[in-house]
Amino acid sequence: MVEILSQEEIEALLASLSGAEEAGQAGTPASPTPSSPVVTAAKTERRAPIAYEVYDFRRPDKFSKDQLRTMQMLHETFARLFSSTLSAYLRAPVHVDLISVEQIPYDEYIRAITSSLINIFSMQPLSGQALLEIEFDVVISMIDRLLGGPGTVVKRPQPALTDIERPLVENVVNRALGALRSAWEGIVSFTPIHEGMETSAQFVQIVPPNDIVVSILFEIRVGDTHGAMSLCIPYLLLKPILSKLSAQRWFSGSKRASSQYTAVIAQQIQHTRVPLVAVLGTTRLTLRQVLDLKEGDVVILRRRTSEPIDIMVGNKIKFRAKPGLRGKQVVVQIESVVANKPTHPSKPTPSSV
Repeated sequence: MVEILSQEEIEALLASLSGAEEAGQAGTPASPTPSSPVVTAAKTERRAPIAYEVYDFRRPDKFSKDQLRTMQMLHETFARLFSSTLSAYLRAPVHVDLISVEQIPYDEYIRAITSSLINIFSMQPLSGQALLEIEFDVVISMIDRLLGGPGTVVKRPQPALTDIERPLVENVVNRALGALRSAWEGIVSFTPIHEGMETSAQFVQIVPPNDIVVSILFEIRVGDTHGAMSLCIPYLLLKPILSKLSAQRWFSGSKRASSQYTAVIAQQIQHTRVPLVAVLGTTRLTLRQVLDLKEGDVVILRRRTSEPIDIMVGNKIKFRAKPGLRGKQVVVQIESVVANKPTHPSKPTPSSV
């Protein structure tokens, strides 16, 4: 393994070279002249410090600081989206926090993985594959909750999934990929596709060992269980869109995306189904009267037959209508629109019919 010198060792090496050079010059003094004294010692001159920067050729910097900051903001959004969708899916509190974003060689990332579930996915139309890694204890806790348990982690001799557990984990991974797609929409639109699942890191080779990847580390907490989760995105996969990885581009893209989604959301709302109830009338009865009701009894309502009835949308009165028949169907005919009237004034209580 190539050893990298520290700054103190480099300064000591430069000082020793400078001392050797001065000692060589002092060993061959100039011949004295009658008017000049014999030189008995060489004066030591201290050179100015040389400006340098340590550079590791094995770990070259492929991403600028601005690009890494942009990816940090992107994956903070991913953490919020994934934690909310996973909380609803598991019906348990889930917290996903971003820890770090760094560029490292691929073999260093793989060596750091011990007992984890590694998911391979692509980001079409971008060429290449990326990884989503989750610690196995967190995966077992998710499976236990999905199967009705409290999220207990049972240690296994080997990290492996059964045929029943694998589809459950794939659903979790697909939700994570959906959150990742939503977080990146301000930069680039891609379709993540889950391509494989492995429990051993030695069988996962998406790029050569020395290639640079972006390692995004998260901490995930599911109930009382917590562990690590990480994303590994190769440099070659992101190379075509590096020019878009800037904070200014991300903010402007987010604004454009929000304006585009406004029309889509409005269109989707138009097809949303809401309950519509025609209230013929209300009355108040005692519990004994309710228990004594039988077929054929007549219940008197607090509304005249000539009065219009209330049409409620959700829990709000929106229309006044007139009841009638259309063939064999009971119908209502809208006569007026009611504005700013939140609830029915004589809404039935639990003891009313």
